[in-house]
Amino acid sequence: MAHTDHQTMRRALRREIAGTIGVLTDEHDFRAMRRYRSFTFHDHQSYLRQLEAVLRTRAAQGTHTTLALFDPEDYAAYCANTGLDPETPASRTRFTAELAATGPTVPYDGRPLADLLPALVDEAVRQATWEYATTLLTRLGPCPTCGEDIGRAAFTRASQLLVRILDTAPPGERHLVCTVSGPPDTLVSVLHGDQDPHGATRLDEAEALEFTSVLALGLATRSPGGLVMRTSATGTADRVFGWRLRGGALEPLTASEVFDAYCTDVDTGDLIAPESGVDYREPPDLGEEDTAPDHRH
Repeated sequence: MAHTDHQTMRRALRREIAGTIGVLTDEHDFRAMRRYRSFTFHDHQSYLRQLEAVLRTRAAQGTHTTLALFDPEDYAAYCANTGLDPETPASRTRFTAELAATGPTVPYDGRPLADLLPALVDEAVRQATWEYATTLLTRLGPCPTCGEDIGRAAFTRASQLLVRILDTAPPGERHLVCTVSGPPDTLVSVLHGDQDPHGATRLDEAEALEFTSVLALGLATRSPGGLVMRTSATGTADRVFGWRLRGGALEPLTASEVFDAYCTDVDTGDLIAPESGVDYREPPDLGEEDTAPDHRH
């Protein structure tokens, strides 16, 4: 009986796959989809296990599958706007196809869903952060003094600063975190980079776009925040340094300030034991023209 149930569930999942499958990544979203009679799955963990079996089968057959984040609220709104019946698998397939074109996705590469789903959620957060930061930058409008578009100018300056930070960093892998405090929200962006054999830094384009947008928002709105970089290279201690965002500029943190930031729990304020083999230091000089231009919007 159990084997028959599994076959039925997998047939149901295959009807919902069109090269891309929208995944309900958590229990809350799964329960929200159970309002539809045509959604025949009863247990989230079982749903994920059967989904993984279908994905493995498709991969073994040489079929490429992309995973997208399926949001029940967005699905309901989509059906309401398009006049589609939310009860039909065909509507879910059409919505998922839209997700493949516009929403966050990750390719199924054979890794367990337990590893892929966090990556999918991270991608969704990154895209939402980028869209939010971009919207706020666009709303800033022109500078009343010079007429220049404030958001565009801040993005250009943030891009230049990021290039300068990467160019002056010690060799190795780079891990950067930029935080911009609200109101209304605090934005956090993470950027990973490594070096090719010629010393050039390789970045994920989507990560770099989001990171630059968040940094630009902090510069343009003169919001408080910070930027911290950690570099790792074989045979040497990891190096950590950073800057604070203040008044639309980056100010270097002292080695002790970086140490305090790394050894304090962000949520509780409690002290955390420092890591061994980590060198906390002042950042390289970015140049006065980069950190404090003559005209800041």
